Amino acid sequence: MRSDEPSDERGPARDLHPLIRERWSPRALDPAGEVPREALARVLDAARWAPSYGNTQPARYLVGPRGTDTFDGILALLNRGNRAWAGNAGALLVGCAETVNAKGEVPYAEYGLGLATENLVLQAVAEGLVAHQMAGFDAAGVAERFALPASVRPLVAIALGVLGSPDLLPEDRRARETAPRERQPLAGTAFTGRWGTPFTAGG
Repeated sequence: MRSDEPSDERGPARDLHPLIRERWSPRALDPAGEVPREALARVLDAARWAPSYGNTQPARYLVGPRGTDTFDGILALLNRGNRAWAGNAGALLVGCAETVNAKGEVPYAEYGLGLATENLVLQAVAEGLVAHQMAGFDAAGVAERFALPASVRPLVAIALGVLGSPDLLPEDRRARETAPRERQPLAGTAFTGRWGTPFTAGG
């Protein structure tokens, strides 16, 4: 977590778990930063232990450590804006949802991938790494390049790496990188009794 972030609605509350407080999605990645294969295996194992509907475990990942053909293939399939910074990642991944298994269609496969990927990202924080999830990539290109079965849907690209200086980014991106994070207030997202009646800790 950036030290200049406040502890009010413009930053995570201090009483949240540190893994949640410190998770954010930087683009400034250290080009010399390494993601050890052991750490990469642990973040993938964390994803494996996420809950899923009926234990169907639909989450699958393409894994590209930097310096591999898989990394280069994923990088080439990111959109131009993401390619501009994601090449500094220590690893690039694509999260995919397996939508059909031996029993038929997998219910809530996308939700299962989301749960698994949050586990992955939080374990990355525990490893001293940062992760940035991206929708900006060529899903059809991923399916073709990596020979995905028709039942497997690529849904999110993920850059894992070591936090770098905002000075690594173009000037127009630096302000966004260092700005306090914002979320809607709890009163606008959690209701009780009837829709629109805020839930509060005070009852």
